[in-house]
Parts: sequence; structure tokens; C-alpha cells
Amino acid sequence: MTHPHRTTSDRGVRARFLLAAAAWTVLVAAVLLAVPLAFPGRLPDPLAGHWGPSGRPDRSMPLSALTLAALVWVVVVGGCIVGLARVRGEIRRVTRTWYAAGLGWLGGFLIGLQAVTVAANLDRDDWTRAASLNWQVAVVVAGAFVLGALGWLAGRLGPDDAPREEEAPGPLIDLDPRKRPVWVSTATAPWAVAVGVAAFAAALSFAAAALWGLAPAGWSTVLPLAVVGVISLAVSSVSVRIASEGLTMSFGPLRWPSRTIRLDRIERAWMERRSPLQVGGWGIRGLPGMATIMIRGGECLVLRDPSGGQLAISVDDAETGAALLNALAARKTA
Repeated sequence: MTHPHRTTSDRGVRARFLLAAAAWTVLVAAVLLAVPLAFPGRLPDPLAGHWGPSGRPDRSMPLSALTLAALVWVVVVGGCIVGLARVRGEIRRVTRTWYAAGLGWLGGFLIGLQAVTVAANLDRDDWTRAASLNWQVAVVVAGAFVLGALGWLAGRLGPDDAPREEEAPGPLIDLDPRKRPVWVSTATAPWAVAVGVAAFAAALSFAAAALWGLAPAGWSTVLPLAVVGVISLAVSSVSVRIASEGLTMSFGPLRWPSRTIRLDRIERAWMERRSPLQVGGWGIRGLPGMATIMIRGGECLVLRDPSGGQLAISVDDAETGAALLNALAARKTA
């Protein structure tokens, strides 16, 4: 929901955040490309790419892998930023903080990891002669967390886009006191259904092959594939039912598990459009007090409890559900 009195400076938070994220992405990519190129002829090929518990190198990788990290960084992080830029409306503070923290941590970790790798291999004629790594790894991890914390603080700058209670009241409809209103709606993620079915089919195939002796080692893959299938189908759909007792949400094709939220635990409800990029992906996202059940992007039914916590559920026709919830809550307290 867009704040009706949004100022020009408030709207500029989105542009500044996206610009800063893009600049950080370019800076990290430039460093990842420049560091190995700054030492022509001084690094072995292949070079040491993994160190064992003793601190000595035990595995190698091609020299080109150093620059490949920059490509992966640009593709993954750049794609996320482009997707976030396509989301309409302001970028919520919780989204900005998590994205900025993730960008800071991952960028710092990649740069630190490349720096210690280059330093250990510099001027060595063979990767087996690379320097040992011990305390340097702890420094890399600590530095990444410091940059992540700075990103978190930077993401919190600027106002939030949360609708205010007094300026964005939830919708309301008239109820016939002689009738018992019920509203039911669902949302489905076809991709999750496809992944679940494919995982179960693969698990059955490996189990059959193991039983017939065609692939004795197939049993080791059956359980992981079955777990993937169960999780995928469990988050493939959500069904919401609103009646006089409150809101009941059920998951998956079997409508299990389910949870009921009583009317006295709902202070207000409204419809808000959210995308997976805004909340950090699909499934149950967020933190206690600010969670989203993201099955598909678009309409979400948002509930606010008396303590100020919010729960958003991606479901079709969310505005009607919100109006009925508000009307039932009002009738119960009247």
C-alpha cells in the first residue's frame, strides 16, 4: 500500500538504495577482476584453491576461477537488483536492511577469500608450494560480518513504507447478522508442484532401481529426494478460510498442517502487494513479528495483531478477505 502523503524525499529512498546497491555490485566486481590481473606471471596455473585442516593446500583450481567469481557475483547479485527494481512502490525498510546486509557480507567474503588465495599463491612456482592458511580465514569471515553489519545499518536509513493505522484503515463490509459468513481462497505455486512431483518420481525410480539391483547405491539418494518432494508440495499452495471463529490457513494438497488465528488476535487486516524479492524468496519468510507466507507474488492478506506484529499470506482476492475479517472483528467487539 502506498502512503497517501509520501514526500519527494521519501520516494527518493528507493532510487538511492538501488543506486548504492548497483555501485557496490560494480565495485566488488571490479576488485575481483583487478586483483588477479594486477600480478601477471606471478601466480601459478593451476593455483592452490583449498586448504586442509592442517593449513596446507590440498586441492588446486585453474587460475581463471579467480575471475569467474566476478561473473557469478554480477549475474546473481545484478539479477536480484534488477528484479527488485521492477517491483512497484517503495522498498520496505526490512527488505532494504536484509539486502544491504547480504550484499555487504557476500561482497566482503568474496574479496577477502580472493585476497588470501592470491597472497598464498603469489610468486610460487607450483600450487603445492602455496603458503599455509590458518588465522587468515578467521579474518576473512570477521571482515565479511563487519561489512554485513555496515550494510544492515545503511539499509535502515530513510523512512519505512509501512502503512499507518490512522491513515490506512483496513477495508470493511456490511454483514447480515442473520447469516454466518465464510470466505475461502487459495494460492498455488505451479513450480513447487512440479518440483515436488519430479522429486517423488525420481525417488521412486532410484528405489526401484535399487530393489532390482540395477543401482545398489540408489538408496542413498531416495531419502533426500523424498524430503525435497515433501517440502516442495508442502509449500506449493496455501488455503485460507475466514469465518466467525477466525482465520484458518492450511498448506499443501492435503491441507495439512493448518493453523487458526482467533479474531481476538487480529487487530486489523488489509491487502498489500508483495513479491518474493521483497521478502527474500518463497515459503515462510521474515522474522517473528514480521513474517510472510509467500506462495506467489502479488496480492497478500496482511494481518496485524494487537502487539503490532504482522503476518502476510499470499492469497487471491485478499481485499475481500481483509474486509470480512475487519467486519467480523468489529462485530465481535461491538
